[in-house]
Amino acid sequence: MTTTTPLVDPRVIALAHYASRALLERVLARHGATFQQSVTLRLAAVADGPVERDRLVDGVVGALKIDASEAHSVVDGLIAAELLAPHEPSQVRITDAGRELYDRTSAETTPITARIYADIPTEDLAAAGRVLTLITERADAELTTLAE
Repeated sequence: MTTTTPLVDPRVIALAHYASRALLERVLARHGATFQQSVTLRLAAVADGPVERDRLVDGVVGALKIDASEAHSVVDGLIAAELLAPHEPSQVRITDAGRELYDRTSAETTPITARIYADIPTEDLAAAGRVLTLITERADAELTTLAE
């Protein structure tokens, strides 16, 4: 029997996403963090200093395709857990504890990611990146259309 490589379609993308997310969520669970918190904390961690809360919320909404109220709740939870802190006048900043959590979970997932991507040719990764970026752009455009 011959096996063929499937074309990229919504199912293939979803299977790759959920397999990768399950690995990340297992790492996060060991540290008492959720996927939504991880995405939010990452945006704060890679920012160059304090970030406007509304900009952070917009980034979370864009990344996770959730309502702004839900993103605000995630930010509030991270503030309550002292992983983010309010900063004057309408900004938030990552705390030392938040930075430590981000750094620790990133360090734990880096070798997993390296194993997953090992031996995939650069040109294949580039092609996949172009295709997935285009699919994301088109899906985002469709979401905008549906919201109108």
